[in-house]
Amino acid sequence: MQPRTPAPSETDMRDIISEHLQLEGALLPILHALQEVYGHIPEAATPLIADALNISRAEVHGVISFYHDFREVPAGRHVVKICRAEACQAMGATPLAEAALARLGVEWHGTTRNGAVTIEPVYCLGLCACGPAAMVDGKVLGRVDETRMEKLLAEAGA
Repeated sequence: MQPRTPAPSETDMRDIISEHLQLEGALLPILHALQEVYGHIPEAATPLIADALNISRAEVHGVISFYHDFREVPAGRHVVKICRAEACQAMGATPLAEAALARLGVEWHGTTRNGAVTIEPVYCLGLCACGPAAMVDGKVLGRVDETRMEKLLAEAGA
């Protein structure tokens, strides 16, 4: 289960940013630190980061939107990732993903209405011989079929 996170305050975000300013290439460590604390990158952090690093807001947003692991909105209490790489596709990941998305009633990167599950695509979990693979709250699982996925989603409260 994902931890509950505090509401972003400007003072706290500035403190997080300043803790990482001395690092070379500080943008990514700042973004990771903010996401670690809040579970996403708060929109209000973008201008603070831009000012602190003397870069444009567009540059900050570009980095956030480029990397798939950064979120601009909080994730659900549980995060389910389904491998979309070729080896898993060959073992049935596409119908597995389609069934999971239909079951949850969301698109990729969506969160169920009750906030229980966010579902995301991932491109290789390193279990190519055990596909299709999935990750639930950081735990990697192999040989996930529709029945097992249904059980995982039910356990997550979806």
